[in-house]
Amino acid sequence: MTHLTIEPSILYVGTPVALLSTENADGTANLAPMSSAWALGDIVVLGLGTTGQTGYNLQHRPELVISFPSPELWEAVERLAPLTGRDPVPDHKRPRFRLEREKFKAAGLTPVASEVVGPPRVAECPVQFEASAVRVDIGADGNFLLVQAEVLRVHADERIVVPGTSYVDPGVWSPLIYNFRHYFGLGPELGESFRTETPREALGGRSLRR
Repeated sequence: MTHLTIEPSILYVGTPVALLSTENADGTANLAPMSSAWALGDIVVLGLGTTGQTGYNLQHRPELVISFPSPELWEAVERLAPLTGRDPVPDHKRPRFRLEREKFKAAGLTPVASEVVGPPRVAECPVQFEASAVRVDIGADGNFLLVQAEVLRVHADERIVVPGTSYVDPGVWSPLIYNFRHYFGLGPELGESFRTETPREALGGRSLRR
């Protein structure tokens, strides 16, 4: 293995895509794709631009939904990518972004009412977290917001849940992955962590990837 020293313009080495639903000042919903999210316990940490509508909304109205699309939804995600709910459009976005107030319609996605927060869930997404931003900080370089969102309720498509449990079957669920600005799904399972709570034996010994 020979390593090269490189200077990539972005560092998305392979992270799940999420769609964030937030509430605008007029009560309408904003929907935005993002791929800088990770979970620690019941907290999901989100990295957002400081000038976007999502970040603005969360600084004023903390409720949100984090919906995770499956690979076949990548085109809907990409339809959202050049859109912004910020009016006026920030100067640095104007060359490639346009204002769009009806994000769900533009993406061809369906809003569905949440149970404990105001913003809607994305009906087509198999995994959905209703959450509330409990802390919003400015990143070290001043260009990003670091949002800590407490997950209040989790919804999962029944087809990806191990029957009779609250476990998501990792052999059935495949998140959409953003890999250096290209979209991917998961490949076949390679193995399992010693910390897994859904070992193959508990799933009938079957190969997880169906």
